[in-house]
Amino acid sequence: MLDLRDRLAFCTPTVARMSVSEIRGLLPAFRFAHAGYKHSARWEHPVAEDPYSVLGVKRDASQEEIRSAYRQLAKKLHPDLNPGNRQAEEKFKQIASAYDILGDAEKRGRFDRGDIDASGQERPRERYYRDFHGPGAEQHTYSTSGGFADFMENEDILKEMFGRGGRTTLRLRGQDVLYRLPVEFLEAVNGATRRITMPDGGTLDVVIPKGTREGQVLRLRGKGGAGIGGGEPGDALVEIEIAPHPFFTRKGDDIHVELPVSLPEAVLGAKLDVPTPSGPVRMTVPKGANTGTVLRLRGKGVPRSDGKAGDEYVTLKVMLPERPDPELEEFAQRWQAGQRQNPRQHLEA
Repeated sequence: MLDLRDRLAFCTPTVARMSVSEIRGLLPAFRFAHAGYKHSARWEHPVAEDPYSVLGVKRDASQEEIRSAYRQLAKKLHPDLNPGNRQAEEKFKQIASAYDILGDAEKRGRFDRGDIDASGQERPRERYYRDFHGPGAEQHTYSTSGGFADFMENEDILKEMFGRGGRTTLRLRGQDVLYRLPVEFLEAVNGATRRITMPDGGTLDVVIPKGTREGQVLRLRGKGGAGIGGGEPGDALVEIEIAPHPFFTRKGDDIHVELPVSLPEAVLGAKLDVPTPSGPVRMTVPKGANTGTVLRLRGKGVPRSDGKAGDEYVTLKVMLPERPDPELEEFAQRWQAGQRQNPRQHLEA
């Protein structure tokens, strides 16, 4: 679709010498140009690579195969495991973006059908003059049931596009520019500053507030496209995409993590360092703890706007030694109480 400047370029010199009454005869053309500008007033950056190629899976891969491929790559490329490796960091962002598309069955289907591109954005269809006028045309800012409306009854478009003095002073607000900004899980929780590149090659620093949520849109006023004829600039709209974390998950303002513990730690109790978004915290594991036991760390979750924070919930997982241990086997054989225990009793019909 032509930009509004291009649509009006053919007539601007002439219009500059016309009175308002003469201009009214051309309003249908201006209406079409203005409507086209309104409908194309938001554009997006950037376009990602093919998500199937990024994750290294076939297009007919199952959701479980996609999930497994992502987890393997995430563990290998996570920035915490590759400090200072910019290449690994960029690759991690790519796989997180790819999994955002393919990990969601609905998004994956829309991508496969061509409804959205590799960055998750709608693929705009080509718009024609008949989309704005004629049977079945969609309604827009200046539409009426009469097709070409009687513009003599509505001065709004004249006020916006032309001055009262009878000469053209086209003045329109600039375009809003929509960016998708992938951020790491901990950046969204703890806050961060990220830099994005604008279409003109310039850069823009985006402050990500603490506790930012998936899909949240940050508005940077006046940082969008330039206005026309002295009109105010548009805004930059930054939509946040949060990459999954290898072991943290978020539910509202709470953080959940699974903590492996050894058999002696579970039986005898222990004081262990537990990871939290703000750093490790010492936690007491009580004697006789079992797999599935949930412990709470108050205030160690996601920061809130009121200065408080959610909680972190730690689920214990008792782990036996990776290799068989003869001493442990001998103990289990001699342990009479353990022999009599029936942990599946509640499953009996």
